[in-house]
Amino acid sequence: MVHANVTDSRAGLPPRVGFVVSRAVGNAVVRNRTKRRLRAIVASRLDGIPTGCDIVVRAQPAAATATFAQLSDALIPLLHKAIGRLEVAG
Repeated sequence: MVHANVTDSRAGLPPRVGFVVSRAVGNAVVRNRTKRRLRAIVASRLDGIPTGCDIVVRAQPAAATATFAQLSDALIPLLHKAIGRLEVAG
């Protein structure tokens, strides 16, 4: 699940990305591995995120068993969809 928001107070500032990985995903090792993978995927796409944008990525329990490629294939379209909603609203 990906949420995006832009506020006037952050106009022109670099995008911020936060990750929510709850205990439902797994133990601490699994949660941290999932966060590292998600962080790497988003870092490769930072140039496509508009300035002043805040993104929140929430990992679902299935992310614990997903490979890096599966996470990437699932996350990238969601990221584009969330950013696209901002551009339509703005």
